[in-house]
Amino acid sequence: MMGRAHLIIGTGVSLSVLALSGYEVTPAAVAAAAVGSLLPDIDEPNSMLVSRALPTKMLRLVQLLMIGAAGWVFFTRLAPPPWNLVLALLMISASFMPSRSMRKVIIFLIGIGLAWYGESYAPWNYIAGCLLIICTLVPHRGLTHTVYGTVAWTALLYGTTRLHGDSIWLAGGMAYLLHLLADSLTNNGIKPLPPFKWKLRFKLMSTGTRKGAKVENVCVALTAVLVVIALLRYKHLI
Repeated sequence: MMGRAHLIIGTGVSLSVLALSGYEVTPAAVAAAAVGSLLPDIDEPNSMLVSRALPTKMLRLVQLLMIGAAGWVFFTRLAPPPWNLVLALLMISASFMPSRSMRKVIIFLIGIGLAWYGESYAPWNYIAGCLLIICTLVPHRGLTHTVYGTVAWTALLYGTTRLHGDSIWLAGGMAYLLHLLADSLTNNGIKPLPPFKWKLRFKLMSTGTRKGAKVENVCVALTAVLVVIALLRYKHLI
């Protein structure tokens, strides 16, 4: 499914279920649901989540910084000639890599930073950093589209937010799971339990096609109905 549909379905359904179950829907729970609904696609650098977190303007800034750093390495002779020239040329070449590859590199470096330096602030940063590193190395709809990925994300939320109530980690974990279930409607489906080759797929649609758009619209409409029901019940309770 497209990112827009994942965001609406994952956020709408998870928050509605929480509200109907009697949990308080807080701004933090909304944020967790929104992130969780898009997070499985972090293994795709051009996905809605990654492209919003690392917009094109930021990539251009990184490219300019790399070119500037290459000039600094060359003119200050940080490395002895001719290695200063070789290093500068490598940095300039890297600055012109495609946006998709650039985003992967940035995510990888952020993961290293969290794993290496963040652990001293909170042990969960090490886990988050390792997950980011892994996400840059696996193919799309790989590890992040599995039961393992769902458990890891939910456990990470639980460990960091449980003191603020259950609504945050429940919303985030449920939204993540809903993303996987939505992708199981596609022709490719998902492999929820690798290394087992079994696929969960219903072959109802193909992302980006007219039929796929119709299926997405139906799912969004059903989500809207559930949200209205949740809102009416909430209004009745207050």
